[in-house]
Amino acid sequence: MNDYLKKQIAEIEQKITEAEALENDPELAEMARQDLKKLEIQKAELERLLTQQSAVSSSQSADDGKAVILEIRAAAGGDEAGLFAADLWRMYQRFAQSKGLKVEELDRSEGGIGNIKEVILKISGSGAYQLFQNESGVHRVQRIPKTESSGRIHTSTATVVVMPEIQENQFHLDPKEIEFEAFRSSGHGGQNVQKVSTAVRLRHKPTGIVVTCQTERQQARNRELAMNVLRSRLYQAEVEKKQKAESQARRVQVGSGERSEKIRTYNFPQNRVTDHRINKSWHDLENILDGNLDKIISMFLNPQN
Repeated sequence: MNDYLKKQIAEIEQKITEAEALENDPELAEMARQDLKKLEIQKAELERLLTQQSAVSSSQSADDGKAVILEIRAAAGGDEAGLFAADLWRMYQRFAQSKGLKVEELDRSEGGIGNIKEVILKISGSGAYQLFQNESGVHRVQRIPKTESSGRIHTSTATVVVMPEIQENQFHLDPKEIEFEAFRSSGHGGQNVQKVSTAVRLRHKPTGIVVTCQTERQQARNRELAMNVLRSRLYQAEVEKKQKAESQARRVQVGSGERSEKIRTYNFPQNRVTDHRINKSWHDLENILDGNLDKIISMFLNPQN
């Protein structure tokens, strides 16, 4: 991935040199300045991604064998954002299953008309973390909602967070800092789940992070899974804090490197999926949403292809 990004940066630097030469031409100067502004932004974004990739490269090999905690949340866009979150949930499930990976749903919060407010998955199996590690960020959809009578295109977003599952011997949680609560499940476990308090809610007092898990029939199992998610979130927060500090030290001016940044757009009218980190598009949207992500994932795993 790093070699691919360096090649992209070199190509943009060449274009910048060419644009700078045109600034001396009175007729082309204004156009050249506009091009330079766009090119500088593209270059800065690629440099930010290169910095981010380099910062985590030392830890990736250790995380490659780990299971993945994948969280999807509806963001801007109301019901349409929830429907898009459900689309991403199906996309990742189908992709994982096509790779022979095991998918466990740890928690889900639903809205109306089939949308998802939040869903947390655990994906395990050979190469799980390696396949999903670059999916964190804001995913944007542009389409005409079914409820839109005027045919106007709406833009909505959902956030994806990917974390390696962290075990107790890798990151210790102080039991005194955790507030535990059991409650009756409202999930998909059936009537037996409703009769007893099998669902659990954990709150990490120092940070205020809350994790719930209610998909299993046994409280102990839900508590174990919730602890794993909480541990992974806290570990990820430490990693992001370190990456942010390193990024600032390198004076990267555009982009923070945090997962809040837009990474991909799914444009239905144009049948297009664009990954903004590498500025590449695929005109095969429905197939990609059906879980056929290989062409995108491979760009990060094997960029020379």
